[in-house]
Amino acid sequence: MVDPAAAFDHTVTAGDFFARARTRLSLDVPKGLTDPSESATRGDLDLDPATWERAGVMATKPAAVLVPVIDRSEPSVLLTLRTGELNSHAGQIAFPGGKIDPYDKTPLAASLREAREEIGLDSRLVDPLGYLDLYLTFSGFRILPLVARVDPGYDLALNRSEVVEAFEVPLAFLMASGNQVLKSRDWKGITRHYYEIMYGQRQIWGVTAGILRNLYERIYGG
Repeated sequence: MVDPAAAFDHTVTAGDFFARARTRLSLDVPKGLTDPSESATRGDLDLDPATWERAGVMATKPAAVLVPVIDRSEPSVLLTLRTGELNSHAGQIAFPGGKIDPYDKTPLAASLREAREEIGLDSRLVDPLGYLDLYLTFSGFRILPLVARVDPGYDLALNRSEVVEAFEVPLAFLMASGNQVLKSRDWKGITRHYYEIMYGQRQIWGVTAGILRNLYERIYGG
């Protein structure tokens, strides 16, 4: 197991993190969530925007995920391991979340609903803090991540058709920039750049690592 006390950039306490989040984030919904003509700055190809055109990919489907930060003395982030049978991001580590349905009044409501359906997280234990930047994916989604404080007394009931496991990773480990490693791989003849965070044998990469990188930049950036 990786030592979660190594290579931190900041002292990460619950009080400091939640205070920063409330100051730096907002619950205002960006127009770009439902309007593809609006520009977005984050996504699978945000380090090489011209590649979107070469790849012939468009992200048009609004989605929301919950970034659940557990309010412990040493805060942690709750993540899931998706089953290998899903159509999108199968077998990967992810945040609870998914497509925004027509009956979801807000992205916040969608992220809370998905968390209830996927892992049985009680919405009454979730305190929404604000949204990160809109994140566009190769799989066609326009994801709005909701950062939230979660009471540590939660109980989960996993939907085994979607989630194999739910687990916590220390927030300080995830927020250490030295643990956010920039990688690249070939995707249909195109070089795709992405972030990877290795926590022991767990590979956190792609969309999830990209959102965590955005969290780092929004909360601890200049």
